[in-house]
Amino acid sequence: MTPPRLVSPALLALAVATFAIGTAEFVIMGLLPDIAADLAIDLPRAGYLVSAYALGVVAGGPLLARAIARCEEKRALTGLMVIFIAGNLAALLAPGFYSLLAARLLTALSHASFMGASAVLAARLAPPGMAGRAMALTFSGMTLANILGVPGGTLLGQWAGWRATFAAVALLGVAALLLMRARVPAQPPRSGASPDFPRLPGKVWPVLVCSVLASASMFSFFTYLLPILLQVSALPVRSGGAALLLCGLGIAAGGWIGGSLCDWRLTASLLGSLGAAALCLLGFHVQSHHLPSALALVALWGAAAFSVCMLLQGRVIRQAGAAAPLASSLNIGAFNLGNALGAWAGGLALDWGFGLDHLSLLGAAIASLALLVCAGTPTGDIQGGESQTRGDSIAERQPGHDPAEILTIETEQRQRDTKHHHRQPEHRRHGDLTGKTQQADQDLRHTVEHNDHQSCRE
Repeated sequence: MTPPRLVSPALLALAVATFAIGTAEFVIMGLLPDIAADLAIDLPRAGYLVSAYALGVVAGGPLLARAIARCEEKRALTGLMVIFIAGNLAALLAPGFYSLLAARLLTALSHASFMGASAVLAARLAPPGMAGRAMALTFSGMTLANILGVPGGTLLGQWAGWRATFAAVALLGVAALLLMRARVPAQPPRSGASPDFPRLPGKVWPVLVCSVLASASMFSFFTYLLPILLQVSALPVRSGGAALLLCGLGIAAGGWIGGSLCDWRLTASLLGSLGAAALCLLGFHVQSHHLPSALALVALWGAAAFSVCMLLQGRVIRQAGAAAPLASSLNIGAFNLGNALGAWAGGLALDWGFGLDHLSLLGAAIASLALLVCAGTPTGDIQGGESQTRGDSIAERQPGHDPAEILTIETEQRQRDTKHHHRQPEHRRHGDLTGKTQQADQDLRHTVEHNDHQSCRE
């Protein structure tokens, strides 16, 4: 039987959308000198455009979560993309600094909610056992934005003016919107979903703390990576772009690795990836004066650090249950909060007199703290695994006592079992079910068999 295909038009459409969002977030850093000169402001003031976007991402998830919680996923994502397009068009037409600042805030409002909702939808659209890899495919647009979108947008801005870059990003948003409308299927209501706004389970909050710490560890080092390589590792100036590209390739690989590990052993992989990131940073401190070793460790660190991000996203979705869209959006905000805190912590360390070569030690210390928090966090999944993330388990159905309803549910389950029995052995299909779900399955089967025998006697 043909094995399940991970790549689908729907997931590729979501990846195009995350590529547009990632480009919009990071390309501003390469445009700051041109914006400052055009708007007659100094560079530190132009830097507020970066801070404003980060603030919008952190605030946007909670603000929009209630609005999109009751919306069908496709409608929610297309609406958020309309906000994204409007924000970039406003930046294109902004007459001054404050209007551009407001445009960046508007653009950022959709960021966390879109990334969070797209992760949940990707897991729901994935073939059995591939939810993590589906999220990695969706988020690959973000990593490609750093490799292709940001350099391309910066070159366009330098050649045709910074407003041309915002116009191009808006066009990317339009293309993503059209692809999503054409290729992303409308989703039926989730079985057993409550009409009330879901509350965030208490187990999710420690995971969000881990996300803040993991991201802070990454950006306390990554923000100053190029100066470290130039001044400590004696990297030639002309090779700076190649070194960042090498790190970007490691980050892209880490996304795929993290997605695959998410479908295997999530908790053990998360702890291992955090430990690997800390060890890479410690190794970099030791080998920072030896350029080949330093570059190799940077690539390995990028893979481990972004693998952690994918694993944390998968863990927060699994533990959130019905509140997965809200938790996923909050986790994206937690990553961005960690970005800001990590860059601030690295700058503070430099202000206190520590050298650039000590920033890898700072990153390793924060990663170790994240490892301790993750190790002490409860690992029980509200939904019980990938199949529950997709809303397929019988236990989610909450059937009544109507035999016809029970028979319909059992028939659907048998059809799914028949469809996938060549791809997954019986113990694998039911291996993620909790004890309650297994008991519910047995009760349903006994009820159906009883009804069958009763019908035969009649």
